[in-house]
Amino acid sequence: MNSNADPLDSLDDAQAAAAFRRLVRHLRHRHDAQNIELMGLAGFCRNCLADWIRDAGYEGDKEAAREVIHGMPSGEWKATRQSTASEEQLARMEASVAKNAQE
Repeated sequence: MNSNADPLDSLDDAQAAAAFRRLVRHLRHRHDAQNIELMGLAGFCRNCLADWIRDAGYEGDKEAAREVIHGMPSGEWKATRQSTASEEQLARMEASVAKNAQE
């Protein structure tokens, strides 16, 4: 194996898909982990996952992709699971997202 190769690339697609599904289901269960908090800490959120499945070839539009990730229409998810972001949360998100550009 090339010393520069990412071990993640050796992961079987079925294993990767199972892990992805487990992550999404975990985030559905842990709706207390707000998207704004995920963005502030890790620089990605559920909506990013929806964008990433579209980037990977999912043929649905943005709303359909978000429904796949949220497990319900995004409007319903926002109304029942999302709270209003504070200025502090927004600032942390912006700082975190800026780190993404350095990848």
